[in-house]
Amino acid sequence: MNSKAEKFKAYLDEKEIKVFEIEELQDDAQHTAVFRSYITAEGQQLPTLVIIDDSIFTLVRVRVSPKAMTEQNQLAILKMTNEETASYKPFKLYVNRDGDLMLDVCMEIDGDELKGDDIYTIFQVIINYLNDNYRRIMKNIWQGA
Repeated sequence: MNSKAEKFKAYLDEKEIKVFEIEELQDDAQHTAVFRSYITAEGQQLPTLVIIDDSIFTLVRVRVSPKAMTEQNQLAILKMTNEETASYKPFKLYVNRDGDLMLDVCMEIDGDELKGDDIYTIFQVIINYLNDNYRRIMKNIWQGA
């Protein structure tokens, strides 16, 4: 496991946070470790990843809605993701190849500077954002369909 991932795992152990499953990618030049969990918004469990590797970047990724984009709602979804990304500094909302609506936060963290509290602060920002906006986002998805 890379040193940043080891530090995050130690943080989780110290705080007795047991909501993550850890996967180390095999044959990966960046020594990627994926911490899998979920965030709850409006009663929905949204798959969430913390992706930590040897690079200077750590990524928090949330799948907001699977199969969100269709031919019928494509324009509405792209417009919404662009507006949301422009409005909220830490987030990038986008639609992946499978049509899933994704939310990414990319953090610049040097291996020696990883602090679990920093990652958990981002989780709180994401949770607050989703609690305030999830219903509206889903309404955009459904109305555009």
